[in-house]
Amino acid sequence: MNLAQLLDQLKVDERFLRNVSRWEVIPPQAGRYTEFPSSLDPRLIDVMKNRGVDRLYSHQAEAVDLAREGHSFVVPTPTASGKTLCYNLPVLDTILRDNQARALYLFPTKALSQDQMHEVHGLVTDLGVDIKTFTFDGDTPETARRAIRSSGHIVVTNPDMLHQGILPHHTLWVKLFENLKYVVVDEVHQYRGVFGSHVANVIRRLRRVANFYGADPQFICCSATIANPTELAAQVTGLDVTSVAENGAPRGEKHFVFYNPPVVNHELGIRQSVIKTTRRIAERFMSSGAQLIVFARSRMRVELLLTYLEKSGRRVGIKSGEVRGYRGGYLPGERRAIERGLRDGSVTTVVSTNALELGIDIGRLDVCIMAGYAGTVASTWQQAGRAGRRQNLSAVVLVASSSPADQYIINNPDYFFGRSPEHATLDPDNLVIQMSHLKCAAFELPFLSEERYGGHQVTEILDYLADMKVLHHSGDRYHWMADTYPAEEVSLRSAAPDNVVIIDQSVTGGRIIGEMDLFSAQEMLHDDAVYIHGAQQYHVDRLDWDRREAHVQPVTVDYYTDAQRKSELKTLTADTDRPYGIGQLVVGEVGLIAKVTVFKKIKLGTHENVGAGRVHLPEMEMHTTSFWWEMPESLLSEMSEVGHDLGDALKGLSHLLGRVAPVFIMADMSDLHSTAMVRSPFTGQPTLYLYDSFPGGVGFAGRIFEQFEEICGAAADHLGKCPCEKGCPSCVGAAADSGNTARAGATWLLKRLGQAAGEG
Repeated sequence: MNLAQLLDQLKVDERFLRNVSRWEVIPPQAGRYTEFPSSLDPRLIDVMKNRGVDRLYSHQAEAVDLAREGHSFVVPTPTASGKTLCYNLPVLDTILRDNQARALYLFPTKALSQDQMHEVHGLVTDLGVDIKTFTFDGDTPETARRAIRSSGHIVVTNPDMLHQGILPHHTLWVKLFENLKYVVVDEVHQYRGVFGSHVANVIRRLRRVANFYGADPQFICCSATIANPTELAAQVTGLDVTSVAENGAPRGEKHFVFYNPPVVNHELGIRQSVIKTTRRIAERFMSSGAQLIVFARSRMRVELLLTYLEKSGRRVGIKSGEVRGYRGGYLPGERRAIERGLRDGSVTTVVSTNALELGIDIGRLDVCIMAGYAGTVASTWQQAGRAGRRQNLSAVVLVASSSPADQYIINNPDYFFGRSPEHATLDPDNLVIQMSHLKCAAFELPFLSEERYGGHQVTEILDYLADMKVLHHSGDRYHWMADTYPAEEVSLRSAAPDNVVIIDQSVTGGRIIGEMDLFSAQEMLHDDAVYIHGAQQYHVDRLDWDRREAHVQPVTVDYYTDAQRKSELKTLTADTDRPYGIGQLVVGEVGLIAKVTVFKKIKLGTHENVGAGRVHLPEMEMHTTSFWWEMPESLLSEMSEVGHDLGDALKGLSHLLGRVAPVFIMADMSDLHSTAMVRSPFTGQPTLYLYDSFPGGVGFAGRIFEQFEEICGAAADHLGKCPCEKGCPSCVGAAADSGNTARAGATWLLKRLGQAAGEG
């Protein structure tokens, strides 16, 4: 049975269709073409035609023209629309005309850097011209680095390596910086939140160093389809950019299915596990011979699904080596082998986190299955774009979890298919992030007293760093004076600067099998945790917190572990407020103390709770920005009179808003946390908090403050449609007992808010 036959079978399968909320058929689209611009070097045109490319898509030709005219620009077109040529053609054309010209390519991951380097290297090989193209990342041998610094025309890297390996050593890269004509920033939509705020500062430092050497490069940015690509690219690069709006690439027919697992407990509104449902659907596509990718939202889900699908594959004649996992924490060689296997067909099924969401060349895939909503419309379309990359028939199945965000999307498909994708948010002027990069910039080049950074005066911060003996102020300059190397202390990816190394102690001398950030390590690598890597279970014998090492041993057990974190919140400052409904909406700064305290043992297959244990790890402290809703003290008696418990209502509403809000502000679920207090120590009133999960915050709290009416309206609508009786994971959280009033109380609060807002 092929894919078309399986889709026809599913269309008449009543058991399958009863859980489908939308089956959208996206029709094929013809491409819009134009001739090669006459400004391109004839040798480049000949190579393209020899490769079978007789014309360009309309957006590719527009990009070439904009580059030729000296503009910085962004190309926001979907996956598989040929964005690579939008920068390779202008860059190669410039180097063919000026052999001294240089270009820097930035990709968000090492895997994507490696992939795109092979693409441009292939073009250079066909040209038969000596244009040296190199990848420079943490895997680059020391022996190759000198040649790359002195002779690389095109240097392909990632923001982390630019931050730690190139900018601090710019005196070794004089040839690159003196002749830097282009900087390519691919997958720019990934640069949002804390990562985007860091990268915008790395770009500020890059431009500062380039200007020192007399260069002022153009920027070419590529992005998935988001609502504000021009604004985002301008924030990341610090420049005015033009947008190439129209996509001229063709596409094949795509079937997009929204699947909501059946309710297994009607009283509590609990649905069948997203893992079990995804496993069952994936098995059907595996049996059809289709090559598929399964996306899961966490490392744990990837490893669970991989374990299940390896067994499923064997039942339909698929060898275990043909079913692979792919996520952060796997070693580079392992990831490269999986990518090759997908391209050559030796890997028929891959289970991945969003690490494969980006444009890494993994060949032609037929099916994409998502175990849970990807968190944003843009990311969901990116994942869906991994299927049908060569105009072939493809299928995408989104399997919803019980979370409010998933249930909102699955029950409001018009929001997904009809809405312009979200706005990306970042804050390069976050004080914590900016100060970190000012240290790095001062290490690279002394600051002048009146020098502007990111368009702002930063003298006050420089004076503070001088007082702290980090900088030395002499005359009109600030010089770096500390003994430390600042870039090594600044992580672009995480609020925590360190990682925990995972060591398999069953091998003599120990073998490193992966790494994990500190916050995740407290939940997944605590003593007695069961850590899953490559479908192999490992028992964590000891987490050496001081040495940042997790010592593990391979085991075979019928359970996995799930840790729980407790947080304490203290309000520090209230910066912006406005009255709304019953009470006040505020944005300000809060202090957070978080601690993992206990873990549960969850049985594989049935997902039953079969045990528990305590976790003994230090607290982690953080200051961040928060949105909060202050409510009048009179609510306590007012709700009591109508039979509602304020504590239950606030807890339920916190759960609901904390999971619906990310849908609207283009945040990952883990980017935002929520909590509520019947009596806040700071306000003395009932207060509900939604706060950024990164030091200093990156703008999410401010966006909630601005969009609160829209978010509350969606939450009320979702709560009204939920089929449960007293509360469930899809709305206000699972009801604790028959007397739980979370759902009724949250409904009453939202209605009361709406009435008061209308009266105001």
